Amino acid sequence: MLKRTHLAASVLLLALSSLMMPAQAENAPATNGDTLKKIKARGEVVCGVHPARHGFAAIDSKGKWEGLDVDFCHALAAAVFGDASKVRFTPLSTAQRFPAIQSGEVDVLSRNITASLTRDVALGLNFAPPNFYTGTGFMVRANSGVKKVDDLDGATVCITPGSSTEQNVAQIFASRNMHYTPVVIENNKEYVAAYLAGRCDVIARDKVALPGIKTFDAEKPEDHIILPGIYSKEPLAMAVRKGDDQWYDIVKWVVYATFNAEEMNVSQSNVDQQLKSADPDVQGLLGVTGGFGQKLGLDDKWVYNIVKQVGNYGDIYNRHFGPQSAEPLDRDLNNQWNKGGLLYGLPIR
Repeated sequence: MLKRTHLAASVLLLALSSLMMPAQAENAPATNGDTLKKIKARGEVVCGVHPARHGFAAIDSKGKWEGLDVDFCHALAAAVFGDASKVRFTPLSTAQRFPAIQSGEVDVLSRNITASLTRDVALGLNFAPPNFYTGTGFMVRANSGVKKVDDLDGATVCITPGSSTEQNVAQIFASRNMHYTPVVIENNKEYVAAYLAGRCDVIARDKVALPGIKTFDAEKPEDHIILPGIYSKEPLAMAVRKGDDQWYDIVKWVVYATFNAEEMNVSQSNVDQQLKSADPDVQGLLGVTGGFGQKLGLDDKWVYNIVKQVGNYGDIYNRHFGPQSAEPLDRDLNNQWNKGGLLYGLPIR
């Protein structure tokens, strides 16, 4: 009888402990990770970006980095320092990108990287939520007579080595029982130049990048056509090294913050007015209430700083792909979940 009493008491204590633990964990302050400590000591976020990809990461005529990937680096700096300018950009080739993040040369990759199982598991990476959805596309010369992918049997294809596009092209041709000759070039400029010089019949790339090549690199854009269709799933996302949960959480929630700000109609143009909003979700987002920044090891105004200095997701997208940009693109899947897209910000609460 005594043993049973002790057993019952033990079970009761265990049950009470399990009820208490989630509340304790939810309110526990974030533990400083090595990455955040190093970034703060250094005074800047080191961000690995594409060397030259219009709309995502490229140097403008004034020598300034610009693009969607670049802006997400600025958003991280705004969250960490309250100053979006505290970023150092490191351009990385396809071959350099993963060793750079694995070795700690950069703090984060914001470089058109497709999130996949192999990269997540075998390369020691953690991916933030995708911030751009695209897929493999093809561009050919207008006088080639090619109208669709099925017309490409026997073509030479310009492609970059080690990319997901290289794997996708092999699968696309194999699934159609078609043959092709790859022209594999690592350097981005040489790869584009090879296609424009006629060294290959077609250039393969994430479809979202092809309008930039056509508009900015081709001497006569009308001499080239982008074939219809998207032929792979390419969810592009920022990546960090495994092993530092705090830094991963910061990168992840910076992305969600831009999604949530747009959904709540908190934009770069109205964020100061929205500080006075009576909506409890907006108050929590902007740090008026909740203390959510402290849980990440950041200032409670972290989202306010992101939106004020960089913008919400819609601000960022429209800056580089909106109707007034050099490369207008319909948002399609890159829209909010309640507008037919895939962007869904987990709640900040």
